Amino acid sequence: MTYSPQYLSGREIRQKFLDFFAQRGHKILPSASLVPEDPTVLLTIAGMLPFKPIFLGQKKAEFSRATTSQKCIRTNDIENVGRTARHHTYFEMLGNFSFGDYFKEQAISWSWELSLQVFGLPEERIVVSVFEEDDEAYEIWRDKIGVNEKRIKRMGEEDNFWKSGPTGPCGPCSELYYDFHPELGDDNIDLEDDTRFIEFYNLVFMQYNRDSNGNLTPLENKNIDTGMGLERMAQILQSVPNNYETDLIFPIIKTAASIIKIDYFKADSNTKTSLKVIGDHVRSVVQMISDGITSENTGRGYVLRRLIRRVVRHGRLIGIEGAFINKVAVTAISLLESAYPEVKEREKFILAELEREESLFLQTLENGEKKLSEILEKKPQQISGLDAFTLYDTYGFPLELTEEIAAEYNLTVDVEAFQVEMDKQRDRSRQAHETIDLTLQGSIDKLGEHIHPTEFLGYGDSQSTAKVEAVLVEGNLVDSAEAGTQIQIILDQTPFYAESGGQIGDRGYLSGENLLVRVEDVQKESNMFVHFGKVERGIIKVGDTINAQIDRACRRRAQANHTATHLLQAALKEIVDHSISQAGSLVAFDSLRFDFNCPRAVTPEELEQIEERINTWIAEAHDTEIAVMSLDDAKSKGAIAMFGEKYGAEVRVIDVPGVSMELCGGTHVRNTAEIGLFKIISEKGISSGVRRIEAVAGPAVLEYLNLRDNIVKNLSERFKVKPEEIPHRIDSLQNELKKAEKQINALKQEVALAKSDGLLSLAESVGEFKILVAKMDDADADSIKIAAERLQQKLGEGGVILASIPAENKVSLVAAFSSKVVKDKKLHAGKFIGGIAEICGGKGGGKPNFAQAGGRDSDKLESALATAKDDLLKALQ
Repeated sequence: MTYSPQYLSGREIRQKFLDFFAQRGHKILPSASLVPEDPTVLLTIAGMLPFKPIFLGQKKAEFSRATTSQKCIRTNDIENVGRTARHHTYFEMLGNFSFGDYFKEQAISWSWELSLQVFGLPEERIVVSVFEEDDEAYEIWRDKIGVNEKRIKRMGEEDNFWKSGPTGPCGPCSELYYDFHPELGDDNIDLEDDTRFIEFYNLVFMQYNRDSNGNLTPLENKNIDTGMGLERMAQILQSVPNNYETDLIFPIIKTAASIIKIDYFKADSNTKTSLKVIGDHVRSVVQMISDGITSENTGRGYVLRRLIRRVVRHGRLIGIEGAFINKVAVTAISLLESAYPEVKEREKFILAELEREESLFLQTLENGEKKLSEILEKKPQQISGLDAFTLYDTYGFPLELTEEIAAEYNLTVDVEAFQVEMDKQRDRSRQAHETIDLTLQGSIDKLGEHIHPTEFLGYGDSQSTAKVEAVLVEGNLVDSAEAGTQIQIILDQTPFYAESGGQIGDRGYLSGENLLVRVEDVQKESNMFVHFGKVERGIIKVGDTINAQIDRACRRRAQANHTATHLLQAALKEIVDHSISQAGSLVAFDSLRFDFNCPRAVTPEELEQIEERINTWIAEAHDTEIAVMSLDDAKSKGAIAMFGEKYGAEVRVIDVPGVSMELCGGTHVRNTAEIGLFKIISEKGISSGVRRIEAVAGPAVLEYLNLRDNIVKNLSERFKVKPEEIPHRIDSLQNELKKAEKQINALKQEVALAKSDGLLSLAESVGEFKILVAKMDDADADSIKIAAERLQQKLGEGGVILASIPAENKVSLVAAFSSKVVKDKKLHAGKFIGGIAEICGGKGGGKPNFAQAGGRDSDKLESALATAKDDLLKALQ
């Protein structure tokens, strides 16, 4: 039976789903963050998670019906990503929800209407499952919807009964499956056969409450929770063999493949697996970083780090050298931005985080791989805990990565011994922490007994004379230092601002007769200002009188950014929430960052208002008033103090009258007009209840705009269009590309099917069965897969073994068995083809009725096929 569904893009599928339910009274809600409010899970793992408090009765719903497209992350099946057609770490779950409104019959009716009338699926290609005890759902499907009883399957509690935990709300499920091969008939339908069926829609009927004794009582308000996998529906409607080849993921895979100049469709199975892992994981890490997650060694930050490192490793496995993750991340961002515009808005931060983490891992990965290879060459029975710990501690290999590589060699890791080594390290760290004395800090503490605190002159002066009180080289006190030496210098007085209050230290120069020292940073230690720099010319000695000169341009930039940070806090309090408080900041020369306590994200509309408000204050040219007063007086005037900060009896108050008043020791502009312009770059969450805004002010705004203007000009020139026509031109190119890819895929399938027809004459009869064992020239793994499926269907009861050599020293094998061969002769395609693959130095596996395998020794293919034929003849006699 030939059927080609109407092609819909992933974007169209998402929108049609949401529109369908919006037309039926559902409120369309944006996707919740991947950082959930639910403390019991690290990441948002299901479409219903944001509504869990409503389902559990902990929160009252503001609406009775809702529909969402929720981004989700799951890593429990990470080892299957890229190896199966449908496993992912990142996926989107389309859902419609009812909170005490409609229930079972309406949910079932709409799911059927959506599947048939909106997505155009033929009813003969849909099979439904119900909980084995749910007669009500069974009868609705059979009597109200009209589904053939043979295509309604009763399933047990493990498959078709949802529960939130041992106690609480729960209920039966009904699932809709798409049938790729309805021509196989309705008898003996096995929904576990994922070569024939794919579940695409799950309906949860939350109708019971389970008590501690396991008793079920009906809920007063029954709820509906549904989920349709966007990637799965895209696979169905785009007629591709797996989720990875849909328009949601394949452009990322194609970008990765282009880096090493290979054709995905001609690649061997291992390369395809790695490309799929990259395609999947890059979507995950882009969305995670966009939602404020950064790489760490614990929690969700560790999940992010692990995924990034898997991307890097799989890139190396297919021959990508050096950094590449940002190239594929840019493609992922372009695919995601239409549904999640915040991803594009935070692109700069996403790429910076990815670049930083990739760089860190690449520095140690090569040496770690060599170390692991040395371990594996010894052919151990198991990788020891000490070796695994060395890889983790010295080379940055997460334990899971070592376990994954070990599994490729059929080895395990002694995890218990690994944990013992980790505990030993923690003990060593605690002991070291109690005794460690940093050389620089120790030297400065000793100096404090003889040298007065540094006098800061920088509020009024940008240069001054000063006496050299101390010179340190690599933390050790010296009398002098010559040209080329990195040094730390302490002066009796200085115009250089030392890093504090979030503002970085000044840059500048120390000079004298035939002396020049470039100052790169200034830190405050024990009330002494330590100038970090390099002697560019001459010799600097303790006791010298020198001239200290700050870089005025850098200072002006810092002043503009610091005052802008104060204006930002004032605008946040005015527009978002008056209770907002500062949680940290960074004032640099080229940008500013402001962290603040806020339980929710700042909306795009609010960010626009904040930006407009700040630029209005800048244009109004408010004078900045700076005064030193008692802490009590400052508080009585309404000055804002940072929570947790310690202040002395006297404090410095920065007042922009009518706008902002804060306690601050930093440097500031004299008038807000000196700031020039203010531009917000991004807003994101960095931890629970803490948000971060990154922005630029002053000259940095022009640099930021010039960068983007150059990008637009470059695109205009390359596309030969006006700037405003760029989006349309890109859309056109993408559409052309999709059409071309679709045509290529169709041609490949036609060629494979044509070749397969020519092999029918080679079939042999073995009693009631027919077998065909053959080699197909110039065919990749996907082509022989399609051919094997076609031939098995034409032969009827029997088995097909096909092989090809898609590349040098690469072998592809496939086995397709009829149901009678599997049941009556007890043959398992996965086990059978796995044994044949071993002859060619490979491995493989799969389902009882269909499996694929690969090998590395093409010289042994003829022998392998002869063995396959002999074994199959014997088994079927």
